[in-house]
Amino acid sequence: MKLLEGKTALVTGGSRGIGRTICLKFAREGANIAFSDLVMDENIESLVKELQSIGVKAKGYASDASSFDQSEAMVNEIAQDFGSIDILVNNAGITRDNLLMRMTEADWDLVIKINLKSVFNLTKAVQKFMLKQRSGSIINMSSVVGVNGNAGQSNYSASKAGLIGFTKSVAQELGSRNIRCNAIAPGFIATKMTEKLPEDVRKEWIKTIPLRRAGQPDDVANVATFLASELSSYVTGQVINVCGGMST
Repeated sequence: MKLLEGKTALVTGGSRGIGRTICLKFAREGANIAFSDLVMDENIESLVKELQSIGVKAKGYASDASSFDQSEAMVNEIAQDFGSIDILVNNAGITRDNLLMRMTEADWDLVIKINLKSVFNLTKAVQKFMLKQRSGSIINMSSVVGVNGNAGQSNYSASKAGLIGFTKSVAQELGSRNIRCNAIAPGFIATKMTEKLPEDVRKEWIKTIPLRRAGQPDDVANVATFLASELSSYVTGQVINVCGGMST
């Protein structure tokens, strides 16, 4: 039997990058997939087709995760469309990097809103269904930057560190109802976002990694699958670094 057979997973920011890889990995393990992104575009449409070709039910939703009302409406719709929500992956996020002296208030507010408030929105909306089921796994996508900090990313670091505190608190609140909440803290992962960095910057990053390579989206998706499945039935309130040893 596949690890996630019969489960329904919701992945925010699921149409590209790490989110897309998680959707595909979950589907191969038998999960039906609901995923969201900001707008309905070819990325959503192509992923739905790819997921359906694996043999699972799949649907993409256009929704702003930073909006409380939109998040609640989407979760209610997903519960009707799929019948349950067993796994939530809070993956939606952005960067607006700059040194603090040059960072605008707008860039601070936007990163906190999308990276942190969205996690509150979706978790609050989903918990009522998980509480009724008396089961569920919530996986929040943090970052090693949220663990260690990083110059030029005070807004991003703050959002990802706040997410860790949120994760630990929710784990304590919902544990008695058999609902688990954990965080993943990826390090330097090879995505389209990191491909935009200059080659010399990427090489310097890799020198700081004990395994001497960038991680792959599959490395993160594998840990997410573990946390979503019964393999981690006694794991909650934890932060798992997926960073090649960058953070110890």
